[in-house]
Amino acid sequence: QTQAQVDEVVDIMRVNVDKVLERDQKLSELDDRADALQAGASQFETSAAKLKRKYWWKNLKMMIILGVICAIILIIII
Repeated sequence: QTQAQVDEVVDIMRVNVDKVLERDQKLSELDDRADALQAGASQFETSAAKLKRKYWWKNLKMMIILGVICAIILIIII
């Protein structure tokens, strides 16, 4: 009876060790995915900043052109 209990405990411990190893593997995969997501987010942030700067300059140029056109129209009228 004692040997049967020991065998049962050993089996339970083996199952627990297998579960721990499986959990460790899943955590490792999750960590890798989190790193990849962080890298992607960083790249997205950089691209978004560049795009924002690009369109800010485009908008500024358009405002300057619009201002020059308005000034020319005012000069012609006056």
